[in-house]
Amino acid sequence: MNFALFASSLGQIFAPATLLYTLIGAAGGILIGAIPGLTATMGIALLVPFTYGLDFIPGVAMLLGIFCGGMYGGSIAAILIHTPGTPSAAATVLDGYPMGQQGQPGRALTISLFSSFMGGIIGAIVMSFLSPTISKMALKFGPAEFFALAVFGLSVIVSISGKDLVKGLITAFFGLLLATVGMDKTCAYLRFFKLRGFYDGIPFIPALIGLFAISEVIANFEQMLKSTATKKTVVAGSGNPIANYFKSIVTNVLPKKEDVKTILPHICKGSLIGTFIGSIPGAGGDIAAFVSYSEAKRSSKHPELFGKGAPEGIAAAESANNGCSGGAMIPMLALGVPGDSNTAVLMGAFIMHGFQPGPMMFVEHLDIVYAVFGALLAANLAFLIVGMLGVNLFTKVISVERYFLIPCILVLSLVGSYAINQSMFDVYFAIVMGVIGYLLQKYGFPLSPILLALILGPLCESNIRRYMQIVDGKFFMIFSRPICIIFFVLAVASLITALLNQRKIARREAEATASE
Repeated sequence: MNFALFASSLGQIFAPATLLYTLIGAAGGILIGAIPGLTATMGIALLVPFTYGLDFIPGVAMLLGIFCGGMYGGSIAAILIHTPGTPSAAATVLDGYPMGQQGQPGRALTISLFSSFMGGIIGAIVMSFLSPTISKMALKFGPAEFFALAVFGLSVIVSISGKDLVKGLITAFFGLLLATVGMDKTCAYLRFFKLRGFYDGIPFIPALIGLFAISEVIANFEQMLKSTATKKTVVAGSGNPIANYFKSIVTNVLPKKEDVKTILPHICKGSLIGTFIGSIPGAGGDIAAFVSYSEAKRSSKHPELFGKGAPEGIAAAESANNGCSGGAMIPMLALGVPGDSNTAVLMGAFIMHGFQPGPMMFVEHLDIVYAVFGALLAANLAFLIVGMLGVNLFTKVISVERYFLIPCILVLSLVGSYAINQSMFDVYFAIVMGVIGYLLQKYGFPLSPILLALILGPLCESNIRRYMQIVDGKFFMIFSRPICIIFFVLAVASLITALLNQRKIARREAEATASE
């Protein structure tokens, strides 16, 4: 690495005007990510034309601010209203929402913010120093390796199934069945429901919103019908409100020493997991977050606390999905292949400004490459600043009376469902999935396995079909590929440790019940 050129590029990134654009992008990204259905990809796509009139470096800095801010913003809705603002925040719901319901929404948001920042910084550092090496590894992934990765991801279902493994497997199979709806990617045969809205498969974002947001709205509405009790109005503190606000930032937003000690190992692991998975074209933050969450639960001394507000669960999920931001940039810059939908849009912005991502960019425009490295570091710092200023404001959401809050969540959910494809079909489908999600939760069935199956099902099916065509149906040839063997071994190890953890949890709960 040319450190003199890198330092010069950092000087351009940390110029006041460029930092201002980065902060604006980060604030916009957090807002977009926090609204269910509005993804960072959408925000980047909307603002790409506006960067045409800017110089390349300020423009890309603002877009990266949206990218990183949107990744963190998804956790806000996940923690406060049980709705992942973005698909990559789906794993954050598992422990973030329970912690918020225990009267600690500020703590959950702080852990999420700190973990997201650390994950993004580690991902950016790895991207800065190891881009060529990691991109060479990504080139070795073909249909067989993607299938093995999907199998490894599906093994996580055991870890996120909660107390009842059978119910978790039932919902996972239901999700896999839904994943087969739509046009067959290999032979273009239309399967199951011959409705135009299902041609491309189950609409993922409306399904996500329905399962988590609308089901929660229905459950809360049911509770309101059964009880007339409402939340007490929060009384503002005395003194200067602005001074009180900034004082609360210092006392409440900075993570406690105990939390830092607990979550730091999981942040380091989650960041590296996210960077690696993010560097594989086609994989994304949602897969990385679930894999990291499963690893955190596997290695924890107290797995029984996961799903009940464990800070390690929040840290593992958020560090992984933000680590993906650096990981996804690696194949885009080094190979000219976008790592996910966000970098696909970013690649368009690069081309619009006259830069073609790929191997030659490291030769012809090394200063621009270093500027992108610096811009990603600045984007993570920007969303940390915006997040610290806003955490106490975000927590005010749950102090609103449920009679006002629940209709607002419903409206945002329906608008988010419509915004993806501007289709009322998606809105109706989200409502149907909301009813299904409500009924499943009411009878103790976990929802996360459905979501994971919807993510990994198409990846698994399409790649095994391609591989079988390549090897003329000789499936067992897959065991001659080293990367596949590694993923299969990891899948078996994940299943075994998850089952052992389930037994440990059941034993400890039985002991706790006996001692009462």
